[in-house]
Amino acid sequence: MMQMIFILVLLIPILLIVLDSPVGRALAGRLERRSLGSEMDDLTVERLAYLEGELERLTTEVRRLEEESQFLHKLLTDRPPSDMLPRGEPRDG
Repeated sequence: MMQMIFILVLLIPILLIVLDSPVGRALAGRLERRSLGSEMDDLTVERLAYLEGELERLTTEVRRLEEESQFLHKLLTDRPPSDMLPRGEPRDG
């Protein structure tokens, strides 16, 4: 009987650690979504579709900004020093 109580006392902190971990949160989210699956109303579906569209738009925008940043970085690092430019001829004016 004493061994059983000792095992239960040890299992409680271990269970709390597992439930508070990312794995425990993922399991809780999955159980919650499963219970909400049959109750999703039109508003929830509409909001989910809107959020997915916004996520796609933001992903495209981030990619564009990343490409622009890489281009500007390349322009700044690959430009020739200013003393290598040919001198211009003075204009009469």
